[in-house]
Amino acid sequence: MKSEHRKLDRLDYTFKLLIVIALIITATILARDIVIPILISGIFAIVLLPVIKRLEKKMSPVLAILLTLVCAFLIFTALAWITVNQMSSLVKDLPNLELKFNTLVDQVSSTLQDTFDMSAREQNQLLKNSLANLGSYATDLFTATTNIISLLIQVPIYVFLFLIYRDKFKAFVLAFLADDEEITWKGEVEGVIQGYISGLLLVTAIIAVLNSVGLLILGIDHAIFFGVLSGILTIIPYVGIFIGATLPVLMALLTKDSLWYAVGVVIIFSIVQFLEGNFITPRITGSKVSINALAAIVALLIGGKILGIAGMILAIPSLGVVKIILSHTRYLKPFVILIEDMPVEKNESKNSETENS
Repeated sequence: MKSEHRKLDRLDYTFKLLIVIALIITATILARDIVIPILISGIFAIVLLPVIKRLEKKMSPVLAILLTLVCAFLIFTALAWITVNQMSSLVKDLPNLELKFNTLVDQVSSTLQDTFDMSAREQNQLLKNSLANLGSYATDLFTATTNIISLLIQVPIYVFLFLIYRDKFKAFVLAFLADDEEITWKGEVEGVIQGYISGLLLVTAIIAVLNSVGLLILGIDHAIFFGVLSGILTIIPYVGIFIGATLPVLMALLTKDSLWYAVGVVIIFSIVQFLEGNFITPRITGSKVSINALAAIVALLIGGKILGIAGMILAIPSLGVVKIILSHTRYLKPFVILIEDMPVEKNESKNSETENS
């Protein structure tokens, strides 16, 4: 009788939870422009929290938060200045690249005509379709750039408010619990987000250095810029490094006489991708989040569907937080087995230890 009652409670709990999740997803999609900066700000607030706690021992909380935000802004400004300088040198080469691009187009056109018997009219139609698609991508890029500028304004304000009112947020969560209960998973959530973000920055730096060195060895123009850009794009798991390889491959095709340079770029990025996926990321960030590949891919697809690129970037740390919350939930704890990157035997022993404690 007790088991049947427990099953009914679990079904009722799961049904209500699914309704809540559906409402949250619907609200997130409808208000994505508001949700994205809030989520990013929350992650940054947690990352900066240890520094602010140390500074608060020597100064007031407001001054500690302002000082930390100013230092973070200066670091970001320095990185942006370096990026703009690299881009300016690339812009200076655009006239020469345009001539080489036209030559490359003529070569491709003659190859298509000789190999596939594609007439000039068919090629022009294909080019028009490609340009139409490129125009839509350019519009999306302009929109994304506008959103980034908006983020740069909103995120510091949200981070400041989150840090100032963090005690209120804690009291808000505790209000849903019994008076004698504590948020046992609070420290785990902070550890996962802080460890993941710090590890991600280290992975980004390593990938940027490896790609830059490889491109410099090949003699690709603007190698450092393309290497750093590909490193930054690795924050989009599984997809970013392939996007980052496109521009240096195109540069090799435009500036080098041999096709082997472009092949060399593909080989370098493939090797770096192999090292990143099998050695670098698992050792640096894998132990922090402990998410298996299937769960990560599903999270990326869902995050991308809901919030676009921002959703893909936030998917992994968000899933790590969800995993921790599920592990402390009575009825939903079995879902951790599907998410965690751990053998079933170890997972079962871990769950039994948690229940016994």
